[in-house]
Formats: sequence, structure tokens, C-alpha cells
Amino acid sequence: MDRRTLVVMGVSGVGKTSVAQELVARTGWVFAEGDDLHPEANRQKMAAGHPLDDDDRWPWLRRIADWIGEQEQADRGAVITCSALKRSYRDLLRDGHPSVYFVHLLAPPELIEQRITARRGHYMPPSLLSSQLATLEPLQPDEPGVGVETTGRPSEVAGRAMDALAALDAPVAVSTEEEH
Repeated sequence: MDRRTLVVMGVSGVGKTSVAQELVARTGWVFAEGDDLHPEANRQKMAAGHPLDDDDRWPWLRRIADWIGEQEQADRGAVITCSALKRSYRDLLRDGHPSVYFVHLLAPPELIEQRITARRGHYMPPSLLSSQLATLEPLQPDEPGVGVETTGRPSEVAGRAMDALAALDAPVAVSTEEEH
């Protein structure tokens, strides 16, 4: 399979969107912001400072899995952001989707909290970071993907992610102008 679906994962504020956009710029692949697929009730719950539970997350994760399937059907490389905090969530995203590789973004909690506090116009308040960190199950060795530190500019992080994927023998092709 030449096409990949990169699920850029991690807790809120770790830099998923910024790194995903850099990966898209390098590959020319289609992109979806996983948060845009949340049902409105989930957004309202988080905005009110209440963490999501599994019952809230499953419909959202199924929407993401459906999007991944659409990209595979169309034979498109794709990048999507999704917290994918638990192994069971990642298993759902991979089920029947051989193109999926995870890019788990890692950063110290203090840095993530600074990033969340600094951003504007996002429904996820800083108060929910601790619940996400408590829920997070790190990527396991038998899961297809890589962990990447988010120190430095998003372009540097994306470069490290691409290098790490290539080392897994899951290279991500860089787009050329002819492909656009």
C-alpha cells in the first residue's frame, strides 16, 4: 500500500493541528481536523469544563473511522488529528483500515498547559488537560506508529515524524508540484 493515513494523536494542546498541517504541506495529502467531527453535544460538554467519557467518544471515533475508510476507498493519502487517547480507540480507528499509522505527539505537561492557556477560540479549556493525561495510554510497540517529541517548530516535528515513519518502513512520500 503506497497511501497512508496518518492519525496525529495526543492530548489537547500538544500541537496536533500544527504538525498535521506541516505533514499535509509536505505530502499534499487530504486533511481533516478530527475535532470538527465531534458531535455538538461533545463540544458543549467540553466547553462547560466536563471531560468526555467513552459513551461520548465512541460516535466521534466512528465518524473518524468512516472518514479514514472514505480516503482508503478513494486511494488517497490522508492526515487526520484525533486525540486517540486509549488503545481501544486506536483499535477502532485501525479496524479494517490497513493504511493507518499513528504519530503520537509527546511533550511535558507543563509545556502543554502553556500552549492550551495561550490559545484562543478553542472549546477545550485548560482544566481538562489533567483528565486527558490520566486517560492517555501511550502508543504500544505492536501498534503501527511513532512517538515524536514536539520540541521545536512544527516543521521540525513533522520532519522527525516522517523520518521515524521511514525507519519503520512506512515511508511518507513528499509531494511534488506535479502532483498538485
